[in-house]
Amino acid sequence: MAMTAGSLGSLYSPNAAFIDISSDYKARRVGDVVTLVVYENTTAQSTGDVNTSRAYQTSSAITSLPGGTSTSLVNPLFGANSSTQLKGTGETSAGSNVTTTLTARVIGLLPSGSLIVEAERQVLINSQHETMVVRGVLRPGDVGPNNTATSTSLADLEIELKGKGVVTDAIHRPNAVIRGLQWLFSF
Repeated sequence: MAMTAGSLGSLYSPNAAFIDISSDYKARRVGDVVTLVVYENTTAQSTGDVNTSRAYQTSSAITSLPGGTSTSLVNPLFGANSSTQLKGTGETSAGSNVTTTLTARVIGLLPSGSLIVEAERQVLINSQHETMVVRGVLRPGDVGPNNTATSTSLADLEIELKGKGVVTDAIHRPNAVIRGLQWLFSF
């Protein structure tokens, strides 16, 4: 009687981790897990300098009136001077740093043999809910002997950090109406 994967009481499984004696413990099939070590450090800086100047001058006068009256009483009829200067400087900088280790599941295989991996971690601390999602394409050769890979070896890397709760509510950007009122009454 031949043993098949569906035989009752059989210990044999054609999809078992070590069915091939030359295989190792590294992820290589859909459903396998791999540990991702995420090291992401992002910085951005922007500076600007503005110098503009504009001058405007005009005058209007009546040079003579009928009847020979003096024009000194009505001159100058119109005179205007205007000058505008703008000088401004600005500087912004932003940065983020993410360092964590999480376990991803292989959710797909590409024809080249590369693994599509995805990891999600949800943490709830003191009414603050944090979710981290990491996705990317991983070459099998980039998986180390201890079944780990760094985020720098992932192609098409996507990292999502989402928060919801008391901390996020305190730091999120107000809606357009509130921003308009703050701009209008900021003196």
